[in-house]
Parts: sequence; C-alpha cells; structure tokens
Amino acid sequence: MTEAAKRYAGHIRVLCLRRLVAVVLVGVEPIASQAQSFEHATKEKILAALPKLELAAQQVIASDGVPGISIAVVYQDKVIYLKGFGVREEGKSDLVDADTVFQLASFSKPMASTVVAAILSEGVASWDSRIADISPSFQLYDAYPTAQVTVRDLFSHRSGLPGGAGNELEEIGYDRDAILQRLRQVKPESSFRSGYSYSNFGLTAGAVAVAKAAGMSWENAAEAKLYKPLGMSSTSSRYADFLTRTNRATLHAQLDGKWRALAKRDPDAQSPAGGVSSNALDLAQWLRLELGKGNYDGRRLIDAEAISQTHMPLMARGKNPVTGGWSFYGLGWNVEYGRYGEVWGHAGAFSTGARTLVSLLPAEELGIVVLTNAFPTGVPEGLADTFFELVMTGKTTKDWVVEWNNIYGQLFGPAIDAAVKRYGTPPASPLPALPLSAYAGTYFNPYVGKAVVAEKDGTLEIRLGPKSESAFPLSHFDRDLYTYRPSAEMPNMPVAVTFEIGPDQKASQVKIDDLNELGLGVLRRIEIDRPASP
Repeated sequence: MTEAAKRYAGHIRVLCLRRLVAVVLVGVEPIASQAQSFEHATKEKILAALPKLELAAQQVIASDGVPGISIAVVYQDKVIYLKGFGVREEGKSDLVDADTVFQLASFSKPMASTVVAAILSEGVASWDSRIADISPSFQLYDAYPTAQVTVRDLFSHRSGLPGGAGNELEEIGYDRDAILQRLRQVKPESSFRSGYSYSNFGLTAGAVAVAKAAGMSWENAAEAKLYKPLGMSSTSSRYADFLTRTNRATLHAQLDGKWRALAKRDPDAQSPAGGVSSNALDLAQWLRLELGKGNYDGRRLIDAEAISQTHMPLMARGKNPVTGGWSFYGLGWNVEYGRYGEVWGHAGAFSTGARTLVSLLPAEELGIVVLTNAFPTGVPEGLADTFFELVMTGKTTKDWVVEWNNIYGQLFGPAIDAAVKRYGTPPASPLPALPLSAYAGTYFNPYVGKAVVAEKDGTLEIRLGPKSESAFPLSHFDRDLYTYRPSAEMPNMPVAVTFEIGPDQKASQVKIDDLNELGLGVLRRIEIDRPASP
C-alpha cells in the first residue's frame, strides 16, 4: 500500500499505526479538474440505483465480507432508504435492521462538530475562541500554543499535538480527565498550525471546552443540542447507554480467517471523537440537518455560519487513494473534491471491530450512511462509492468494495508480520534471564503512570493502568527482553518489553514498546511503601 493510501485510511485507533503525516499539496489547481462531466442526481436515478446498492450489500453478506450492515440514504430532505442486512453477532440469528445500534468510532467527529456549532450558535464562544479562555486547565507542551490554541485548531488537527497522543493511555484504562491533563507532557509533532496530525484527544479537548463554556458536560450537551431536537432516541455519547440497547451490533475482528467477537470497546474517554452509538434511522435525521445547513423540519436549529464553517477545507490530507480526489480536513469533517464535485464525509473504525462511514454530496442534496460491525474492511466506502457512481453515471466501472478492502485489509498485516518476524519466535539459543526477582517491581513515569511487574507461577506478568487491573503474561525472549500480547483483536502480535539492568543486578527501568510511540514509554523503578525518614 502506498504512503498516501496509509495516510488517507489511517484514521483508526490502532496499536502500531497511530502516527499520520499529512501530504502538503503544492497549489490546488487540479481540484476543479477532478470532477467528471455528469448529470445531476434526480429522484428517478436514485430509485433506479437503490436495488443495485441493495444487491451489492447482499453480496457482501453472502460472501462473509462483514457480519452485518445498516444503510440510510437521504435526498432533498427526505429519508428514501433504510435497511439492514446480515446479523448483529456472528453465529447468532438476530438480524440487523435500520434500528440496530452500532458504535460509530470516528464517525463521531462530524457529529461533534454539529454539536459544537449548535452551542456556538448561542454565542457562548466561537470557533476562534482560545481554549485558554474557556478551559484554562488544558495545556500543550509549549507555552505559545497553550496560550493561542483555539477550538478551530483542535477540530482541524493543527495544534501540533501528535496524532496518537492519549490513545495509548486510553488503552490501559485512563479516563478523559487524566488523559487530557497528561497531554502537556507530549512534545509537538509539528510547529503550531503548520501541520496536520489527526488527534482523537485534541478534538476531544476542543469539544469538552466548548461544552464547559455552555455549563454542560459533553454527554449532556450532545443530548440537549443534537439528539433530542432531532428525535434521535437511540443515539448516545455514553457507552453505558449503548450496552442497554437490546438491538445492538457486536464488534468483530478477523482471527484465522473468520469474524469473531474478540473484544469490547468503551470509548467514553474520547467520546466527542469516537464515542457515539447510533442507528441508521437516527442518523438519517442528522443527515437532513447537515444537508439543510442547519435547518430541520423548516426550523433553523443551528446558525448557518457556525455550521458552514465545519465544511471549509483547512488542512491538506493528500489524494484519496481509490477515487483520486483531493482531500482536506475541515472541522470534524473530511472535505474532498473529486469525481462529483465537493464531498463531505468521515469514516470511523475501531480495530476491535467497527467500520462506519458518512458521505454527502451537498450540491446534490444527497447523503448516505453505511454502518458495519467488523474490522478491517472497506465495505462502507465500497458501498457508498458504488451508490454514488450508479446515481451519477448510471453504471459502475469497478468493484469498489474490492478496491477499498485492499486499502483496509493492509492496515494491520505488515505491522503484525514485522512484529511476529522480529519477536514471534525467541532465538534458538537465547541468553538466560536473570532471576525473576531482578525484574519484579514497580516502575513509573508521569505519563504512563505505574507498571507493576510481578512473579506468578514461575514466570512474570505486567500490570498497567491506573488501577493495575489488566495483567498480561510476559514471555522471555532473550536475556532482559520479554514480550507480551496486549491486544485482544490482534492476539498473535507480540510487543517488546525491555529491561535495563543496574549495577545492583536488578532492573532499573523498563521500556514498553507499544507505549513508547511518543518516546514516553520508558518507566524507572521506584520504591514503594518506603518508611518515611525520621
């Protein structure tokens, strides 16, 4: 897969592919030439395309492309298609329908921008409000960005904050407040406002700050400003609410070539960026609001200027690796210029087993939502591109599902293969480890917190996170290098844990590779419960 493809498809919570680098475009003259000559959408063309879209979705299910799919289509302020396919959980008979609730992952970001636009419509802040003024406890690594960073900067991913910052802390159990507080320890990836780096917790910080300015928690703000006004009764920004839904889709990942429910995903820490759960029925109403540019059922719910700002291209992302369109990031939205003109969209993915997509052609007043309960897969993009091509040209020129599967199918493969090649099998004659007691102990740094290494049943285990609840066995690899497998959805992927030995022949520090993407995964041994000096 090309570097451009990796960048484009990389908006995913992953262990190995966290960091994204934006392509800087030299001019935008080619944008206008991307659009093909085509007739505009009509109701008749859309109605002719829907049976073929349905057939394509049925073929995906029949070929085990994903366990389940749910689709909504909106045109000219009318919901014209709602349907589900397949099953909520592999091996069970409960079917997906338009009411089935899915976890949306990063599809949550454009919804967060809608909530923020609704709050800003009330005048409590603006897209250019400085975070220091509305939420002064938030800090970045350097003083100038801390003082100047705005809501707009955080929603367009141009604060300089590295893309993966905070993701690894969420994975080991830290809550939102703890993660946002620790971001000040992370060195910037680029100069302030000069580079694009897709950040879950940067956007979360911006959203939470705006809700705070309105005197609300994020979850309550989303409910009050978007879900209730649109009657989205099955939509929530709380994981606990998702768990109460009887008709909900289970997450699936690939293991030994089969879809399996391997892990759950509580995204509350990054709720604005990835924590929404919803269904096709509810999301169709949100599409009406977006395509209506803040109008819904004949009423203006959001100020036109506040919502129009979200769709302005701000940061270059490079070319779409499949369609060839030039892609930019706005405020929680991807803004692309391609075959059919301007497109507003956003994908969502959890490596634990979610893939979702929203894609709108605003000039055509046409939008589609595709929800699936599996990862990795390019089915959402494939079905959306199939539908748009059928509507705009009357035919399909290629199998778009296959094209997009090729992109998403390669996201984990090379990283897993490299890790397995390096750490999957110990050397034939490994150097022996020191006694286990030399490694056992408590290690700490201010970013990761504590790591407890303990002896258990003649081997070692490591406990991570604020409550040290999750214990992972350590497997000896060579002398002072051990490995562990922290990812339920990638159980075959080993991660290195390397101890450094001090002059007393005990480990003085430990480096945990999957927590060291930002250089903050080295923890020093500490003494605990030491009696106070007299």
